[in-house]
Amino acid sequence: MNNDELLKVSSAADMIVCGYAFSKAENSNIRVLDLKEPHHAILMSAQGEVLETTMDDVELSIVEGYWEKNKKYMEESYA
Repeated sequence: MNNDELLKVSSAADMIVCGYAFSKAENSNIRVLDLKEPHHAILMSAQGEVLETTMDDVELSIVEGYWEKNKKYMEESYA
């Protein structure tokens, strides 16, 4: 992913926490992209259930913690 693509993703993100861009996707799912390592990504449900991921267990745990602590800053339907 080049810099222009990263800029586009980060500009369109609904929330960025510690270098992770959280964006609403279809079916109320959430896409999370590590902006430092763009090949690390998650697709999860609005409830935080991991549907797909390319992250290892440690990074996944960190991102899930960020989601739990910050989901209130996304639309109320996700809280």
